This record gives sequence, C-alpha cells and structure tokens, in this order.
Amino acid sequence: MTNLETIYLAADYVKTRLEGRQPVVGIVLGSGLGKLADEISEPLVVPYKDIPGFPVSTAIGHKGNFIVGKLGGKTVIAMQGRIHYYEGYGMNLCVLPIRVMKVIGIRYLFVSNAAGGTNLGYHVGDLMIIRDHINLLPNPLIGPNLDDFGPRFPDMTRPYDPALIRKAEAIAAKEGIALQKGVYVACTGPCYETPAEYRYFRSIGADAVGMSTTPEVIVARHSNIPVFGMSVITDVARATDDEDYITDGEAIVKAADAAADKMTLLFKRLIAEL
Repeated sequence: MTNLETIYLAADYVKTRLEGRQPVVGIVLGSGLGKLADEISEPLVVPYKDIPGFPVSTAIGHKGNFIVGKLGGKTVIAMQGRIHYYEGYGMNLCVLPIRVMKVIGIRYLFVSNAAGGTNLGYHVGDLMIIRDHINLLPNPLIGPNLDDFGPRFPDMTRPYDPALIRKAEAIAAKEGIALQKGVYVACTGPCYETPAEYRYFRSIGADAVGMSTTPEVIVARHSNIPVFGMSVITDVARATDDEDYITDGEAIVKAADAAADKMTLLFKRLIAEL
C-alpha cells in the first residue's frame, strides 16, 4: 500500500466515527499533558488501534486515542498521545496522524510537548511558547513528494504562526500566566541528554530540547496549516551539575501534569479566539 493510500484509508475510517462533526483544530498532546483531553466536552474516542494502518503509541504518558469534541467553543480533534521516531516507527508513520487530520479538514494545529530546559534561566514547570525550532530528526518530507498535500520545497521561515503567538501572549498577560518564548530542538532519543549535549544545544541557539514535535510541524506547514506550539519545561540543564542528579521519565510526566492546567487554559482561550 502506498503512503497516500494509507493516509486516505485511515482518514476515511476516522470520518466514519465522527458522527458528522467537523474538527477545526487538531491538537497534539505530549508526555503528561493528556489531561487537556479531559476538558473536551461531548467527547468521542477513536483508539489508534482501531484505525487501519495506524501505529500505536507506546511512550510513557501517551494513551493512544483521538478525542473529538468541543474545546473553547470549537470542534477539535486531539491526539491523546503522539507517535515518536524512537519507538521504531518510520517517519511516515510518525506523521500519519497529522496528515489524517489534514484530510479530515483541520485548519489549525496546536502542538505540545514535555521538554528539557537548556536555557539556564528556565525552571521546572515553565511554559515556553515555541517561536522556532531546530530539527535534528529525519525530515518527514524525504522521499517522493505528496503533491496532494503541498510543494516539494515548502517555506519554513515562520513555522510557528506569529499571529497565534501574539494572541497567546495577550491571553497569558491577561490571566497572569508567566511565559517563556524560545527555540525547541528535536533529537531522536530515547536516552535523555548528557550534560555535554545540553551545552551543545544551548550553544547552537536552543532553549529547550525534546524528542518530538518538529516532524509534525514540518508536515503541517507543508500543508499550509498554521501552527501554535508550546513546551512544558519538565527538567533543566543546570540540574545535571549535581553529581547525584538522574533524569527520570516518571518525574518528567509528573512535572508536565502539574503544569498542564495552565497550558489547558491557554489552549482553550486561544481556540475560542480563532
């Protein structure tokens, strides 16, 4: 089966489960951030395992469902768990959910993740608007171009939509929510970064580091979908100076969960203003 056939077969199945609903916004929920899905009203759940040709999320804190319903007064389709390259899936499968949401008809994509703060001014629990990224993962557009979705050489001058960023900053100021704004770098994982890698990422201009997000954003921009991205800072580079420090996956999920309420409020208000 070709890549296009896989995309359309999966999209056709999801459409049969939507009960006539038309999602306007696609949302990708990162590690520990799945509780935003609890805020979606009139939820309709579509497990990934039921969708033809679809990969199944195996990462900690990723349940593996599409949730369709209302958030901020709009119909949304949320990924309760994403697909990571480190799980052993090819990049075409990692970004399949984004292309399926494009076929379904989303007009905006919101992405979130748990990330390590390479910026020495960041603290655990900070929310960082992603203003740009550095992609160190394989590019998901490598291979034959999918002309149904976009051009061979898509522009990436503004991968994260400036207008959405301005709206989010205004909402945060009104709600008294402190925000960082920075550059996210994506690498393969699955091991966490060494102290030397943290220093390297900081030296090339990254404020936060993770193992996801950039392939999804590249594919969304290939299809000319505006993107808003946010990282929850769940561990920080300066902590690695402590000889007893260990980066722990369960602790990262807990830190993300603690910050999820603020991120949920921002997403809801931002979606309401679309």
